Amino acid sequence: MTTEILRNMLYQSVGMTASEGRLFQVDVIVLDEVHYLSDISRGTVWEETVIYCPKEVQLICLSATVANPDELAGWISQIHGKTELVTSNKRPVPLTWHFSKKYSLQPLLDGKGKKMNRKLRMSNFQNLASPKSEFYYVKGKRRFRTNKIEQGNSSSFDISKQVQLSKHELSNMRRSQVPLIRDTLSQLWENDMLPAIWFIFSRRGCDAAVEYLEDCRLLHDCEASEVELELRRFKMQYPDAVRESAVKGLLRGVAAHHAGCLPLWKSFIEELFQRGLVKVVFATETLAAGINMPARTAVISSLSKRIDAGRQLLTPNELFQMAGRAGRRGIDTVGHTVLVQTPYEGPEECCDIIFAGLEPLVSQFTASYGMVLNLLAGSKVTHNQKESDDVNKVKRSGRTLEEARKLVEQSFGNYVGSNVMVAAKEEIERIQQEIQYLSSEITDESTDRKCREELSEEDYAEISLLQKRLKEEKQIRNELKKKMELERMAAWKNRLEEFENGHLPFMCLQYKDKDSIQHTIPAVFIGNLNSFADQKITNMVEDDSLVSGKQKLDSGEQLYCPSYYVALSSDNSWYLFTEKWIKTVYKTGLPAVASIEGGALPRETLKQLLLREELMWDKVAKSEYGSLLSMDGSLDTWSWSLNVPVLNSLSEDDEVERFSQEHRDAVECYKQQRRKVSHLKKTIRSTKGFKEFQKIIDIRNFTKEKIERLEARSRRLTRRIRQIEPTGWKEFLQISKVIQEARALDINTQVIYPLGETAAAIRGENELWLAMVLRNKVLLDLKPSQLAAVCGSLVSEGIKFRPWKNSSYVYEPSSVVIGVISYLEEQRNSLIDLQERHGVKIPCEIDAQFAGMVEAWASGLTWREIMMDSAMDDGDLARLLRRSIDLLAQIPKLPDIDPVLQKNAQIACSVMDRVPISELAG
Repeated sequence: MTTEILRNMLYQSVGMTASEGRLFQVDVIVLDEVHYLSDISRGTVWEETVIYCPKEVQLICLSATVANPDELAGWISQIHGKTELVTSNKRPVPLTWHFSKKYSLQPLLDGKGKKMNRKLRMSNFQNLASPKSEFYYVKGKRRFRTNKIEQGNSSSFDISKQVQLSKHELSNMRRSQVPLIRDTLSQLWENDMLPAIWFIFSRRGCDAAVEYLEDCRLLHDCEASEVELELRRFKMQYPDAVRESAVKGLLRGVAAHHAGCLPLWKSFIEELFQRGLVKVVFATETLAAGINMPARTAVISSLSKRIDAGRQLLTPNELFQMAGRAGRRGIDTVGHTVLVQTPYEGPEECCDIIFAGLEPLVSQFTASYGMVLNLLAGSKVTHNQKESDDVNKVKRSGRTLEEARKLVEQSFGNYVGSNVMVAAKEEIERIQQEIQYLSSEITDESTDRKCREELSEEDYAEISLLQKRLKEEKQIRNELKKKMELERMAAWKNRLEEFENGHLPFMCLQYKDKDSIQHTIPAVFIGNLNSFADQKITNMVEDDSLVSGKQKLDSGEQLYCPSYYVALSSDNSWYLFTEKWIKTVYKTGLPAVASIEGGALPRETLKQLLLREELMWDKVAKSEYGSLLSMDGSLDTWSWSLNVPVLNSLSEDDEVERFSQEHRDAVECYKQQRRKVSHLKKTIRSTKGFKEFQKIIDIRNFTKEKIERLEARSRRLTRRIRQIEPTGWKEFLQISKVIQEARALDINTQVIYPLGETAAAIRGENELWLAMVLRNKVLLDLKPSQLAAVCGSLVSEGIKFRPWKNSSYVYEPSSVVIGVISYLEEQRNSLIDLQERHGVKIPCEIDAQFAGMVEAWASGLTWREIMMDSAMDDGDLARLLRRSIDLLAQIPKLPDIDPVLQKNAQIACSVMDRVPISELAG
């Protein structure tokens, strides 16, 4: 039983004993994976289940990733009854941590598991010329081929003793240690660590990994034959569910498992994996929870994953959830978790997350329409002959607002807040007082006062005058530096206009990271972003959050506005940049010649490849002259990136002359002013009272650093308070006002109207909106397939096109469906206005984009017909159809719904619930 179904049963039993309510003869409820209480989308349901559960029913809550079990147990004890906390650190199958680099697989931790293995330190890099193994089967026997090298070269050596390396050199060495998938797989093979679940945080990455390993045979001949037999049986039973692009890899022992696959195909992969017929499954993190699919080894390909706002580090909870898949009880004596070197993350970052400890459970309790209606609803308004139509005579049996408040304020967040918030607020107040005092000590007036006290009158007068002059000269220097930079950028802008047509020149971009390490990026220039004749690109350019810093800047007499350009780097990454980030442009480049006669030119081909991407940019660096952003390329751009030469192979003679006379003059003026500032600093240092003056300045700088640390501490505490701030009741009242105005429930009399009855019985994100749609008479004239299409438009949140697919085709909805959705959108806008007036932010979804796909399936088209040249992944369409079926299946059970609509919903359900998306299949 799902938690949502249990919660809905408990709504009718709040305040009753188990024998009086719907839990008659239920003695125990087991809540497995109770850490879902912290889940943004489902956490509220888990808290409600605990709050509403009758005290006579015993609760057993289980989880392996709760950092604050004492707080959880204390909360349950307060609202439900005496609770005993049982904890254990023993794992049925012990877990060991490993770290994979290009030429070695080593333990991540030391022998005691308390610190990082010292052999993984940067000063202990293994010789880069280590042996590399290949593996294959010959007549069922495992054989290895090894490229042998001299034994003397394989010993480890201490780089730091041979030569002092800069941060930039160490960064490059880290990049050189990034293993290919084949390298890490070879290490697992040699150490008998298969089968493995290999976590990659994108569908494309999983599919690309399977394709990359199609030539690696991991199965014995007899195992391969068994897989082939099982595949043939599966294909005979579910021909439309076979993922043809994955068959070749599956016959070699590798497979992908992610939300883009059909559920039937994923179940098939899970079965083969559990039988040992699949040795490696490349999966997204969704496999880490809810599926019984343990392995000997869990490989985590990166410590960060891409989100809408860029890249985000894994939390300790996420890392341990994936690592928990390692080790099969009764089969393995030990489980293995392998973390992999990446260009940005090494063993130090891995240990930081491991030793950071689990994150505490945080309440996600929020009110919903369903919650408010079910807690406040009393008597119903009826219209039959036996009951009166007079609302005032209807018996009241609902809860008052005060009674509902007592229930809502029993949330986990309020419990934690009552203990933590007081202490946190007191500490913030103390920090603010200290910051206020320290800030007063670093003002110019305070510094001037201290100088007067510590220096003689003559020394003070001399240093004060020189400091004033220095401040003025520095301001002039900064203005000249800005002018110099603008003239440099203006010169580049003029030169780049010459390369918009013709060949694609090679170039070098440069930037400094947060550690002030200089990075250079060899790339090939594509063109100005404005040259892309596509609305997708135009919208991106207009997005101020993406291209922060795009502003007009004063350069002497004229206004200068940076332009954005696109380049493809040698490491197969797209870069979006302004003139600020250009170091060099070369005369040589890719010729403007089509690869085949009559084909597209290279520039147009690369532009089309960029437009296929999802355009999820990561901000690499930023400045007032525009940002530098990057995005991973695709397999299609990989061959293009290989043709970008290393910078050492290009000479200065190949460089384009980019300096204008105005730029040269600006550079000379800046140098003269910089020398002037430097000379003035020397003069100040030579004064008699400089030593005492410097002590005052040092103390001031130290105080500034202390203020920064205190402000960071204050921000952390503020975020913690915001997490635990009891907002549930405020949202409850806001939603109750919307319900009152929408005539779903009378808050004063607790009388629930037919609209409220329907909304209270629906499962969905915005129950009131769904009820408004389903009670609308415009649906009564729809055919079953058209009704399914409208329902699909209500539940398509998160479903996306996949721009990397070769086609962007989807079925269009019929004109009738489009007309109904357009009409409903007007009503949706009215509800959104009502919500905004009361501060309610619950989404009201309706989107016709994929309604045609649902209508086609409900009309009887086959899966193969629908998916032919489709821009959707199989799994996305299956998920959309299952959501549509779920909503349709609720309609016949909802109160006060027209029988015609209920009948059409049943027909649509019976037609749609078929292979390969049927839940009963297999």
